Amino acid sequence: MLEELDGSSIARFHDRALSDGESSDTDGAEANGAWRWIKANHHYNGLLWREEDKARRTDVDAAEIAASKHLIDQHNQKRNDAVEAIDEAILTELSAVAHAADARLSSETAGAMIDRLSILALKIYHMRAQTERSDVDASHIEICHAKLQRLIAQRRDLASCLDDLLSETAIGHAYFKVYRQFKMYNDPALNPYLYGRARSGADKAAP
Repeated sequence: MLEELDGSSIARFHDRALSDGESSDTDGAEANGAWRWIKANHHYNGLLWREEDKARRTDVDAAEIAASKHLIDQHNQKRNDAVEAIDEAILTELSAVAHAADARLSSETAGAMIDRLSILALKIYHMRAQTERSDVDASHIEICHAKLQRLIAQRRDLASCLDDLLSETAIGHAYFKVYRQFKMYNDPALNPYLYGRARSGADKAAP
């Protein structure tokens, strides 16, 4: 599976999914293992992007903005769940690889890097659209074109770093761990505004 997993293949998949409305497959690889979760992660990043745009509207009722904020929380949780699932799938494939005595610990996981590649694909897609607008002046096009080139370079560099991490982990020269996100604001047992409200409601209901 790791032989099919590299920065260029992932970037192509991200781009094609955006162009095809997320209906495309993964360069001939079946959408299982890590690829299944790469697809899910990209899907939820796309939903997040659209909902973040909608949440910044100023011409709608406040209730619509609140609804968008709730959806953002839900999509973000599923996006992070997919990142962790990517890492788990890769580490399962590498379970038989022994770490060298001097193996380096990467503070950023492969899943987190793939998540960043997904976000960069969205930025590139939408920035390119800005360079193709006919309702703006030349200055806007020029500024957006410069930003587009920088985003492309950033993605190329990140894809190379991901390839380095994957190749090093495959031979035991590097490793990473699955770190749970622990999104406390989404957990009614950890968010004081949620468990405080629940306790307050219970107190009011008590005779």
